[in-house]
Amino acid sequence: MKKTVLITGATSGLGYEFVKLFANDGYDLVLVARNTQKLEEIKLTYSNLNVSIISKDLSVPGSAKEVFEEVESLGIEIDFLVNNAGFGLLGKFDELDINKQLNMVHLNVMALTELTYYFLPKMKKKNFGKILNVASTAAFQPGPLMAVYYATKAFVLSFSEALVEELSETNITVTTLCPGATKTNFGSVANVEDTKMFSQAMNSSNVAKTGYLSFMKGERVVITGTFNKIGAYSAKFLPRSLSAKIAKYVAGEK
Repeated sequence: MKKTVLITGATSGLGYEFVKLFANDGYDLVLVARNTQKLEEIKLTYSNLNVSIISKDLSVPGSAKEVFEEVESLGIEIDFLVNNAGFGLLGKFDELDINKQLNMVHLNVMALTELTYYFLPKMKKKNFGKILNVASTAAFQPGPLMAVYYATKAFVLSFSEALVEELSETNITVTTLCPGATKTNFGSVANVEDTKMFSQAMNSSNVAKTGYLSFMKGERVVITGTFNKIGAYSAKFLPRSLSAKIAKYVAGEK
């Protein structure tokens, strides 16, 4: 029986790369994003598959539950859940728009948490499922000039690793993908394209493929790129104050 994957943030960046990877392997798709036109285009591209599209802004409170309810109304059972949608903002906390930052928290944290909560019980009932939560190397240290973004990704990593242990006696896996700077529209939205952190940004298709293969193997945490792995592991041994200074430096202009 064919498996079905739900992917959030499916119309661009890593989300779209995941769409291509799952589609190429013949999985049915439930795609969630704000861009209705792009969703329709993707659906036409993969006419050989069962593709359901849900146009929804997951930064809006209540939207995650609406997605779940729509999936239920369609009679679709989700086997794989890819919580990919998210965004960041560059700037000092008190100088950035508070509403945009709260939207970021809702999308990066609340929507991911809710979707996991709603779809997990059925996975447990059939004792099968895979969840991929997209975090970031930002999860490993505090991030001045992107304070809220770094904090949201720290939540994603901690939450996901806790679930791994809660589900250790089941056939459900939870994988956290922690990419560093990646060439997607994230950079332009966050206004970080001209910063040091993006000077060696990785190709999005390579990041997605690494995450996809690790996800299929049920790996716990995946850090893409050798330099990113060194940075993430080093952060564990450095004083938090020093890690914060380094993060502030790389958030500066080239």
